Amino acid sequence: MNLQLRSRVLDLSAPVVMGVLNVTPDSFSDGGRFQSIDAAVEHARKMLAQGAALIDVGGESTRPGAAPVPEQDELDRIIPVIERLVRELGCIVSVDTMKPGVMRAACGAGAELINDVNALRAPGALAAAAATGAGVVLMHMRGGPATMQQAPQYDDVVGEVKSFLSERVAAALGAGISRNRIAIDPGFGFGKTLEHNLRLLGSLQVLADTGLPVLAGLSRKSMFQGLLGLPVDQRTTASAAAAALAVHQGAVIVRAHDVPETLQAVRVADAVRRSSNK
Repeated sequence: MNLQLRSRVLDLSAPVVMGVLNVTPDSFSDGGRFQSIDAAVEHARKMLAQGAALIDVGGESTRPGAAPVPEQDELDRIIPVIERLVRELGCIVSVDTMKPGVMRAACGAGAELINDVNALRAPGALAAAAATGAGVVLMHMRGGPATMQQAPQYDDVVGEVKSFLSERVAAALGAGISRNRIAIDPGFGFGKTLEHNLRLLGSLQVLADTGLPVLAGLSRKSMFQGLLGLPVDQRTTASAAAAALAVHQGAVIVRAHDVPETLQAVRVADAVRRSSNK
């Protein structure tokens, strides 16, 4: 399996780790740590050395309750970082954004993949993503970051997430984004309770059976507070365990803050999955 990006191909014949690089003051886990360009680039360099296959750069927090960021502020945060990552490290860069203008500018600066928690639902987002030629990740989110955790309810969370993602894939195809450029993400923690997250994790194969690459973002999520009572800086082991379960259920991209621990877990899970499929 491969994912076609803007100017290259992401090899997904084995699962990969996407390193998280938040250049924000308020992200739930590492807000404020990598606001300077130098600090951001050095952290990306470290994650690549630890085995990350690509770096996901975000300039707007999407944690529960987060307020929107003006487009120019988001651009000011991410464009200089993307330019340096591409120029100095030559790595695959993903841009984590919901805004069409940011998508265009980020891809103009060298980003290869658009990772949109809003699944290209903003006005003009489908056209912008199609025009860049980038790969896209379409994620399920119930509500928006400011409201998504206010008592989310589903009759069938797995079925409803799959249906939503199928609709967004159809919209992307209709906008001219080819199927080989599309990945899907169930959106753990985005408008879901702990029980919803657990049910999705246990049923991820349902999404993998679509034949599209599945991205799982479980790293340091608040579900581990609810499940284990762990503060955000003590969730590495739980996050790696969840990443392994996701890969065993068919995920091929795992978004993570803690790259080496996650990569080890992913490789073990992939080996078990391959062995059981022989």
